[in-house]
Amino acid sequence: MMETIGKASLTARPCNRLARPLHGTGVQPLALKPVRDSLLYVPPELGPHDRTGFLVTLHGAGGDAARGLSLLLPLADRYRLVLLAPASRGSTWDALRPGHYGPDVTVLNHALDHVFGTVPIDPERVGIAGFSDGASYALGLGLANGDLFRRIIAFSPGFIPPGSRSGKPAVFISHGDHDDVLAIASTSRRIVPALQRDGYQVSYREFHGPHTVPPEIAVEAAGWLGWNLPGHVDSR
Repeated sequence: MMETIGKASLTARPCNRLARPLHGTGVQPLALKPVRDSLLYVPPELGPHDRTGFLVTLHGAGGDAARGLSLLLPLADRYRLVLLAPASRGSTWDALRPGHYGPDVTVLNHALDHVFGTVPIDPERVGIAGFSDGASYALGLGLANGDLFRRIIAFSPGFIPPGSRSGKPAVFISHGDHDDVLAIASTSRRIVPALQRDGYQVSYREFHGPHTVPPEIAVEAAGWLGWNLPGHVDSR
């Protein structure tokens, strides 16, 4: 399989010492881009020294940062999740259009660097999630950066963008059996066994429904992370 042109590798990593103080809680723009900026959500009970779980959440085609954030925002307080939702530079993510990783990786790396220098993130509890095109991109970036992302959540993905891989992140995939946008037979039912053959731990959930993320599936995915449990130990 040929690799996509460009690099999917991310260099930003959680910091032991924060370069900047935590800027309060709730939803806040990062103010890194004048158009299609990234959004950050910090749970209200997170203290300046509380290291917590962190997810990048990616929107589907035609979406924006707010759409990406909405995937797991209703569960963020319950599961003590810091969420970062970037926005693609085009109508969808770079590697999904002509097959080039590029500007979206640059934007995400810049946003991650900002968050990791501002919010106390547990490096053992870092993951990436997405829906539809965002799920495909989450799989591509997550597998390429398995030394950063310990967990990947893919809600109704279409495919895995080709590229290099590192580490062995655990993967959660869900898909509706009546999806008329990304048909399950040619997507997740092929993606899951391929990942398992490659040695990845995959939790797969089919549900009766269309191209969507039912609330109960979102709850199942958040619980699958296992990050809100006392004495959490990463199983990777």
